[in-house]
Amino acid sequence: MEIFLIKLLQFILAISLLVLLHEGGHFFFSKLFGVRVEKFYMFFDAGIGKWDGSLLKWKPKKSDTQYGIGWLPLGGYCKIAGMIDESFDTEQMKQPEQPWEFRTKPAWQRLLIMIGGVLVNFLLALFIYAMVLFAWGEDYIQPKDMTLGMKFNQEAKALGFEDGDILVSTDRGTFKTFGGDLYRDLSKAREATVIRNGEEMTIALPGNLNMLGMLQSSPRFVSPLVPAVVDSIIPDSPASMTGLQKGDKIVAINDKPIDSFNELTDQLGRLTDGLVDAKTHEDSLALRQVMIAFERYNGTDTITFPANATLTEDMKLGFMPRNVYEDYQETHVSYGFVKSFPAGVKYGWKVLAGYVGDMKYVFTKDGAKSLGGFGTIGNLFPSTWDWHAFWLMTAFLSIILAFMNILPIPALDGGHVLFLIYEMITGRKPSDNFMVKAEYVGFGIVLLLLIVANLNDVLRWIGVM
Repeated sequence: MEIFLIKLLQFILAISLLVLLHEGGHFFFSKLFGVRVEKFYMFFDAGIGKWDGSLLKWKPKKSDTQYGIGWLPLGGYCKIAGMIDESFDTEQMKQPEQPWEFRTKPAWQRLLIMIGGVLVNFLLALFIYAMVLFAWGEDYIQPKDMTLGMKFNQEAKALGFEDGDILVSTDRGTFKTFGGDLYRDLSKAREATVIRNGEEMTIALPGNLNMLGMLQSSPRFVSPLVPAVVDSIIPDSPASMTGLQKGDKIVAINDKPIDSFNELTDQLGRLTDGLVDAKTHEDSLALRQVMIAFERYNGTDTITFPANATLTEDMKLGFMPRNVYEDYQETHVSYGFVKSFPAGVKYGWKVLAGYVGDMKYVFTKDGAKSLGGFGTIGNLFPSTWDWHAFWLMTAFLSIILAFMNILPIPALDGGHVLFLIYEMITGRKPSDNFMVKAEYVGFGIVLLLLIVANLNDVLRWIGVM
């Protein structure tokens, strides 16, 4: 429960900050050009009966703006006078035009008002990245320094990779960290350089690997190789009952050799798949009965021990492997205040480019299944309060919010921008009737995406996906 609350608090704080500043961008440009802002709300104040949906609201003296906090935490809004938006206030549009309304301003001013939120979110992300680099610098382990090498699946081995290869680079550049960028480069590369048995060698690649498939395959296309060496035993677990101790190395399961913790996880995954065909409790119990073999060094010799174990119902043995990352050389880069800004811009731009490039996978069957809602986003935050991780996650969400809002979908900022660009090119403004219908269509699309994303969360939670 404590972990859930910590993640929830981080999620609420980050989203509240981003929504507040996003709507603040619209507010700033509206005030700059003399456009009246009627309401400025954190969260939506969808009314229920006679209640207007506001948890808190106030209106300063001599102000045209009502500020408030709504009950529905799905974002926020800035109600701009003389504009068709998610409030669907068509009655106002029937009244005579006023000089302080959005619709009476030049197209270029309306364009700046509409992109104000996206602009603030993007600049905020770059600023956060710069300040994170200034305060903490960068700490990472380069793949070339992962001296135990990597573990590859059959697809990768068919291309020429071998277990134990140390990834160094591709024709797109040297790998900086082991993560999404590494997969992205491998998917687009024509060749990769690895260190095998102490020597560099080049492996030809097709240049069009499916990155989503590489990440979702089980086992993955490539993972850091982790030895099946015990670091700690979970109390009262199957591992504790076999006599396993810290430092022991598992070498086989059901007479199948194990060369790494990666391989052990793969074999246990295969046993888990077999539970689908189990018709009775006895069938499930039989699958959970396994024979393991482990080695122990007693100071002079290495002795192999056999042991029977009954896996937990979720097919776990109950131990943590040794953290090999502690043995690897870590790279640290510090940034002065001035140098942190160009470094932050470069960092943020790379994150944006990677996110935009990966959007193509959303329109595939597997990509649609990978969509996540509020639960998925909340789980991205660490289980302990870590300001470094919090700010990095907030900056990433700020970039996502900026990009998603600039998409040319009616009801989003990008939809309004699209119609404004059309007006600036043709000199003709879309009719109010058209804008209302477009807003309804766009709102429906956004609502559908929200439902699908959050339904995926529910299906993953109950184990269907």
